[in-house]
Amino acid sequence: MTDKLEAILWSIALPGFVQILNRKIIKGIFFIVLEFLINVNSHLNIVILYSFKGKIREAIEATNYQWLMFYPCLYMFAMWDAYKDAEGETPRYSYLPFVFGAYFVTLGLVYSSSLKVGQILLGPMWLPIMSLIPGLMVGSIIRGILMRLKI
Repeated sequence: MTDKLEAILWSIALPGFVQILNRKIIKGIFFIVLEFLINVNSHLNIVILYSFKGKIREAIEATNYQWLMFYPCLYMFAMWDAYKDAEGETPRYSYLPFVFGAYFVTLGLVYSSSLKVGQILLGPMWLPIMSLIPGLMVGSIIRGILMRLKI
């Protein structure tokens, strides 16, 4: 069984890896197949390639948003599932940063073809990634409030 940090790091590498490490083979294969299906149909790898080369317009044009919209929730859910099943106590409401991370990354993706930061259009890779940070923060703040209220 993996520990929580190891679960997060392997899940970042590829959804489903930790489930396989934890001998939840069918679930792990299911996550990997879904990731592959969404990745290929959304053209995510070419979007990543264009984005790293600074070709944001090409990345936007290559993106199949109908498919890519599934990716944030799959990715964050697989990560949460890995974290939850890892060794060690799973604190109450610890799912909230994952959930809000998925929400905010999805919103970043929705606006990625038009929202500029200053004069810079970040596109379908960089804006969603940058949206993860406020999502994790909002989820953590809500978790903290709920913990203090002992709900």
